Amino acid sequence: MDVWRSIILKNLNLFAEGLWVTTQICVIAFCVACALGLGACLVRLYVRPLRLPATIYIEFCRNTPIYVQLLWVNYVWPDLFGWPQSFFAAGWMALALQSSGYLAETFRAGIEGVDRGHLQAAHSLGMSPFLTFRSIILPQALLNMAPSIMNQFLVLVKSSTLVSVIAVPDLMYQAMRLTAIWFQPIEILSFTAFLYILIVFCLSHAFKLYADRLRGRYGLAMA
Repeated sequence: MDVWRSIILKNLNLFAEGLWVTTQICVIAFCVACALGLGACLVRLYVRPLRLPATIYIEFCRNTPIYVQLLWVNYVWPDLFGWPQSFFAAGWMALALQSSGYLAETFRAGIEGVDRGHLQAAHSLGMSPFLTFRSIILPQALLNMAPSIMNQFLVLVKSSTLVSVIAVPDLMYQAMRLTAIWFQPIEILSFTAFLYILIVFCLSHAFKLYADRLRGRYGLAMA
């Protein structure tokens, strides 16, 4: 109890600052990952000359450990491309690369899972390929992909703890910093684990409710 009062409660501001950094890096990384993943998926499916480069990109992102990607982006990219210039940018970019590979495959499975009869009906009505994709394919694909996309976000949140190794002041970084100062790893890291469990549980429950709501609203129309 003394440790709780002297360390945890007195340093809640540091935990809050770390949690805010974690939130920012996860949201930015996930938005970038969705854009990169969707782009790679569409190129692989519809741009035949670039199918091989898109496939190589997807497989590289999926099969390279996130720790390796993190160090690669942080230490190699600045010399090659002049960017990123901050640890924060390197952190979200590495997380985005990792997730984009998995999301590309999720998007591909969702698009290819759309009933071909719907596509044939759209073509018979004279709909353009773009209109068919926007109005027929994408809504059904997103409905089917929603649980997998949300699950990938949870994976990204848990993977974000690794950005602390390049000095991004996220929640894990603050926990390790307090541990080094107070030499109370059991209490500090247990509290940090509790925070991550709470975050993932709340997000998982919220995502499930949202996915069920989507299926309840549009499921019959998409069936």
